[in-house]
Amino acid sequence: MPKPQHVPDHQRSPKQERKQRGLSASGASVETVVPRKRRTYTASEKQRLLKDAAAAVASGEPGALEAFLRREGIYSSHLSAWRQQLAASGSLVAAKPGRKAKLDAKDRQLVALAKRNAQLEKKLQIANALIDLQKKAHAILGIALPDSDEEK
Repeated sequence: MPKPQHVPDHQRSPKQERKQRGLSASGASVETVVPRKRRTYTASEKQRLLKDAAAAVASGEPGALEAFLRREGIYSSHLSAWRQQLAASGSLVAAKPGRKAKLDAKDRQLVALAKRNAQLEKKLQIANALIDLQKKAHAILGIALPDSDEEK
């Protein structure tokens, strides 16, 4: 296999020079940085952090809360948002992403029962119409109807 030939610097084009140094056409570095994943906290982690933050404040030591925040890698805005969430809903469970349901479970069950009731009423109306039709047919043909429990 032949060895690649070395091209003297004065014979390289500017494009080859940028490529050699790892630069893009604009002259910026082509190095890419992997985006950081957003950190999520479970409800138990949030409760632990709030409890530890309260303990740091209660210690009375100057800078204890700030040191705690740096150690845990969180912002004070996290603590205030979690406190508000705890006060508003009583829990630290995050809301599910996406559109909120129009109906809760109780309302969905009520709608399903109303729909079933409408279907049964329609069937009952058809059955009553058929019974009336049978009565008229028996009257026209002169056939005696059997006695029903309702007439007794």
